[in-house]
Amino acid sequence: MSPAHLRRWSWIHTWSSLICTVFMLLLCLTGLPLIYSHEIGHLLGNDIEAPRLAAPQAPASLDRVIAAGQTRYPDKVMMYMSQEADEPALWFLTMGAHANDPDFKSIAIDARTAQFVGEPPIEGGGVMQFLFHLHVDLFAGVWGKLFLGFMGLLLLVAIVSGVVLYAPFMRKLEFGTVRQGRTARLKWLDLHNLLGIVTLAWALVVGATGVVNTLADVLLKVWQVTEIAEMTKPYAGQAAPTTLASMETSVRHAEAVAPGMRVGFIAFPGTPFATPHHYGVYMHGDAPLTSRLYQPVLVDAQTAAVTDRRDLPWYLKTLLLSQPLHFGDYGGAGMKLVWALLDVATIVVLGSGLYLWLRRGRAVARPARARADVAPALAREGDMQ
Repeated sequence: MSPAHLRRWSWIHTWSSLICTVFMLLLCLTGLPLIYSHEIGHLLGNDIEAPRLAAPQAPASLDRVIAAGQTRYPDKVMMYMSQEADEPALWFLTMGAHANDPDFKSIAIDARTAQFVGEPPIEGGGVMQFLFHLHVDLFAGVWGKLFLGFMGLLLLVAIVSGVVLYAPFMRKLEFGTVRQGRTARLKWLDLHNLLGIVTLAWALVVGATGVVNTLADVLLKVWQVTEIAEMTKPYAGQAAPTTLASMETSVRHAEAVAPGMRVGFIAFPGTPFATPHHYGVYMHGDAPLTSRLYQPVLVDAQTAAVTDRRDLPWYLKTLLLSQPLHFGDYGGAGMKLVWALLDVATIVVLGSGLYLWLRRGRAVARPARARADVAPALAREGDMQ
């Protein structure tokens, strides 16, 4: 590679890194505890567990489960209901003043007895909620997400340009060399390069999935105005139903058209994952991969009849697969530990890169000062001659 090309790539790497470094440090620092959000929630006592029953009991009707939630909050409407794969004895109901209420309530209802169990803190509550919003949108909503997505793109540019620069650099040294006994800046440069190439694959995966996750709101809007609009054309111009069909009957009809799948969550009419005329019943499989991929079944909210069923578009599948991969949720405790260690290594890469840039100014200034000191001495020596 010619010196001109090296200078160009060096400029790209330097400025793409500098612009995104502070925000990437913020994301790595807030992301570290979020990797263990479930475990931290358990330690803080935020988990809600189903009570033990003296004898096995058949699941209660979903209509009774909903009625229990409405008894708890009679002034609120149902938005969503969901069930965790590892806790089938609980239904989690999301209720609000209207179908898109950001100040919603989340409550847990026993799936067997239809009795109120508790109210989980929203997104872990307290410090974890603060870290979550700081990591996801900087408390700036969709614009904060899009801004962080742009920072993620700059990170990917910095990674690619760093690899381009690393190739000629490694021709001069053995892999893993950290030169000792010279300047501190040179040692940190070697360490920065080494950790950068070691965390390369992980940083690309987490950076790319992070960018995809920031587009969640945009991708959902695209899906609503394309696929959902097409699925609900026959209802155009009709008033939304005032009396809703039985949820138990609606879910049984949805399960009949999706054999071998189970309900992941249910969206009520008017929410972003349904329509004003439909329940959105989202089914998924039991395998590690299919458990992350939902298949929407639209059920007429007045008649309980299935009106449409289709796979999610590729961009929403990508989003659903990116979300757990971003935090290392696929492989249990082992994968989370790997994610945490690589996160710490990336913090060192980002911090050392910032240190190298700040020290670079001093390194450049030092020879300049030396030349400035030598010039008067040479002039005096000339006068003496």
